[in-house]
Amino acid sequence: MERAGIPFKVLLKDVSEDYPADLKGYMVAEYIAQKKANAYDEEVELGETIVTADTIVVVDDVILGKPADSKSATDMLRQISGRKHDVITAVCIRNLNTITLFHEKTEVCFRELEFDEMTYYVEHYKPFDKAGGYGIQEWIGHIGITSIHGSYDNVVGFPVARLWAELLKLKSKLLL
Repeated sequence: MERAGIPFKVLLKDVSEDYPADLKGYMVAEYIAQKKANAYDEEVELGETIVTADTIVVVDDVILGKPADSKSATDMLRQISGRKHDVITAVCIRNLNTITLFHEKTEVCFRELEFDEMTYYVEHYKPFDKAGGYGIQEWIGHIGITSIHGSYDNVVGFPVARLWAELLKLKSKLLL
């Protein structure tokens, strides 16, 4: 957001990322993004606009969350090695007048990774806060990703171009 010239301040609240078991794919990310936005009721009452997001990785209709430990991070890398998967980020924009909820999907393809590459990455980069157990901007992304179809920023974790477009729509509605 900073690189796009969007002024913001960061507020942190601890919000559970649990979701109902019957939700699938993008609905999970949207549910969690809206759940995070709802945690800021007090700030919305003060006239602030709140922007929250959640990113998930989906391979074969299975959601890969954030790995709990080295073993689960390596297991996730095994699941996406030599395959394509979707990275879905949902964003919720909330103010006193509106709630805008959207998601962006990017397809990512990894080459077949060697086990030593996976363990090296997990040991040195500790991707325990990253959906799918990897960061595209880190070493594993540079040596392992063969192609992406969609927004790079979305895979990093926040679809800035789409946010910009949605904020412009909101601004034009307010001017009417």
